[in-house]
Amino acid sequence: MLNSLKPALIGQPQLKALPPLSLYIHFPWCEKKCPYCDFNSHQVKDRSENSKNGQGFDEARYINALIADLETELPRTWGRQVHSIFIGGGTPSLLSPEGMDYLLSAVRARVNLEPNCEITMEANPGSVEAEKFAAFAKSGINRVSLGIQSFQDAQLKALGRIHNGNEAKRAIEIALQHFKSVNLDLMYGLPNQSLEAAKADIETALSFKTPHLSFYNLTLEPNTYFANFPPKLPNEDEIDAIFEQNLALLEAAGYRRYEVSAYAKKDQECKHNLNYWRFGDYIGIGAGAHGKVSLPDKITRQVRERHPETYMQAMESKGNALIESKEIDAKDLPFEFMLNALRLTDGVDTVTFGERTGLPLNVVAKGLDEASKKGLLDSNPNKLKATEQGLRYLNNLQEMFL
Repeated sequence: MLNSLKPALIGQPQLKALPPLSLYIHFPWCEKKCPYCDFNSHQVKDRSENSKNGQGFDEARYINALIADLETELPRTWGRQVHSIFIGGGTPSLLSPEGMDYLLSAVRARVNLEPNCEITMEANPGSVEAEKFAAFAKSGINRVSLGIQSFQDAQLKALGRIHNGNEAKRAIEIALQHFKSVNLDLMYGLPNQSLEAAKADIETALSFKTPHLSFYNLTLEPNTYFANFPPKLPNEDEIDAIFEQNLALLEAAGYRRYEVSAYAKKDQECKHNLNYWRFGDYIGIGAGAHGKVSLPDKITRQVRERHPETYMQAMESKGNALIESKEIDAKDLPFEFMLNALRLTDGVDTVTFGERTGLPLNVVAKGLDEASKKGLLDSNPNKLKATEQGLRYLNNLQEMFL
């Protein structure tokens, strides 16, 4: 089937149905900026400074800006059901229980949430408190993602984390008591990390039997402290050995790798992230948030003001914090789709390409043929799916659709 496809000229997208819709809420503050982090996060001020909650940020002001921001998106998404919410950061667990409850109540009053909507909150183990987590659960949070990274104190110190190994374990125990689903974020390829140390981290994580694990390689991102002052990391062969070892441990414990860096027990995949990877739609509100919303004849992207203060000022003075709102050019849609979909180990059905881009599959015929010949793409005519080699060299595979 792949060889029978002929390239076509790319015209305007025509969507027969709109994809699922999610909501992303960005909380831009954290207690300490990690040296590897390139996310839009800002270290909180001294806790004694001008803050009702003692955290150096005006919680009420920011939440009011978020609610106003959400309202600006309602005309474009009216009547569509939201099937997942992800509150990321930064460290959203720095919010007060009262603030979280007010925010989620405001969201429910403005958008139609799917029954049993997945609502995820990211949390730093160093900011976990039992009473606070109980209150977050009562507010509607049903999934928490803990930024563990490692259980070893020396590694955590090298990564600039504010928690230690014992605090990480305690945070997991508290989270499991209060939330339906818990994800653990773990890194590998850490400064001076040995094969044995990486194994110990995974084995400790597995002992908690959480339904979901994220396991990803530490990379030196531009404009981070580590990029300017790189630590000594394991070489490529050592990193490969760590990955293969820990992949085997994860699979033996009943976790299936369903995305490049994501592992889940049966039916415990993250709905929100699956929507991203399947090229679904998402409203993005908050400082620096990105959004993607489809209409029948076009697909649009938005970007908000990045700095928290500038974002709040824009919402208060203009009622809008957008710094960019544009239609995605039809010629860029194939790459954007493949950039996401090929991360999934099961790939996606070929029909999904047309459903989500509004374009015929033959616009990517050249890339499909080249990738298949190089052994990077599965030859199943009903799937767009990377082979094991394709997942290993994912960047090369994705670039074939630029």
